[in-house]
Amino acid sequence: MSTVKNRVQIVGNVGSTPELKVINNTKLMKLSVAVNEFKKYRNGETRNTTHWHKVTVWGKLAEQVQKLTQKGTKVLIDGKLKTRTYIDKLGKKQTMTEIVANEIVINYTPQAA
Repeated sequence: MSTVKNRVQIVGNVGSTPELKVINNTKLMKLSVAVNEFKKYRNGETRNTTHWHKVTVWGKLAEQVQKLTQKGTKVLIDGKLKTRTYIDKLGKKQTMTEIVANEIVINYTPQAA
């Protein structure tokens, strides 16, 4: 690999109806997206695990997503991972990883292989 890029794609469902905020004249939206992982074991048993991802959306893309999505909307998120640290209300240092969206496909339907 000559170049490694920070890129991630997920397909899942929006966890709650998004709310748009304005910070320093820039539009911002935070989403939670649920991604289901299905696993089938040799004995025939299947398990479904849900993973929650925090997604940050900026600018015009945030406006569009706010208008076109609600709780349960299926989305494909293309973006990059960003890790940041902050101090919580109890004064404790916390670290979180989120996806900063570059592109979002709303009502995504995967193509059959």
